[in-house]
Amino acid sequence: MKRPVVNCPQCGKSIVWDNSNPFRPFCSERCKLIDLGQWAAESYRIPDTGKDSEKQESDPSGSEK
Repeated sequence: MKRPVVNCPQCGKSIVWDNSNPFRPFCSERCKLIDLGQWAAESYRIPDTGKDSEKQESDPSGSEK
């Protein structure tokens, strides 16, 4: 069976996805730590659609009807 090849989410380098790589899905410990640092610095965020904040502004008590 052919082992899958994926790209490192940090640097884009192609790597084989198997148990011999302890850093998967990253290619190295360096890329893994860079990604961890970006999470710690809150660089990855989900955009606010504003729906919840609009609901709270229309009902200042915050209670749902």
